[in-house]
Amino acid sequence: MEFNPQERVGLFIDGANLYAAARSLGFDIDYKRLREEFAGKGRLIRALYYTALVEDQEYSPIRPLVDWLDYNGYTLVTKPTKEFTDAMGRRKIKGDMDIEIAVDMMELSGALDHIVLFSGDGDFRRVTEAVQRKGVLVTVVSTIRSQPPMIADELRRQADNFIELQELEPLIAREPKWRNERRALREPMEDEYGGYDEEGDEDDVADEIAHTV
Repeated sequence: MEFNPQERVGLFIDGANLYAAARSLGFDIDYKRLREEFAGKGRLIRALYYTALVEDQEYSPIRPLVDWLDYNGYTLVTKPTKEFTDAMGRRKIKGDMDIEIAVDMMELSGALDHIVLFSGDGDFRRVTEAVQRKGVLVTVVSTIRSQPPMIADELRRQADNFIELQELEPLIAREPKWRNERRALREPMEDEYGGYDEEGDEDDVADEIAHTV
């Protein structure tokens, strides 16, 4: 889609949802490239990344990513995960960031012309409608090419524009060579996120994020 270079743009990234969508398409996100891509489309006011964190772990595999984002142009919004036991007696971890994203979309809508929401969660349909009534355009980034599709039909219908995540892959995907080199060298190496990780890789991050949904 076309962006107006004079538009004030805000990125709202549902970390767990975006990661799951990209993983379903077989690639990993390079957040430096993602920010640069959308910064070139308009006047980027904010790039917000939302994720829940497991706080009682000595080492969190998602921490290098969170730290890098915090130092490289992203605003981090985090909260502790909550642990509970379901009706079957199984331990579950909950880390839903929907309320935080919705509140920030409403609060920042007066300073933005165009919101780009990286999530396919249908719960965002109502807040999307609300900011549209304030005159803000809303573009949703997710995918219909996974099985099942990651984008809820009601959110896609409500949005002003929909960007298929797979079509962004050439512009925002991590280069596979980094992962291969890290495994071959078996030593700490600065990755695209700018963080250092001796043991955890993207699969470790995926495991933790998956448990926060």
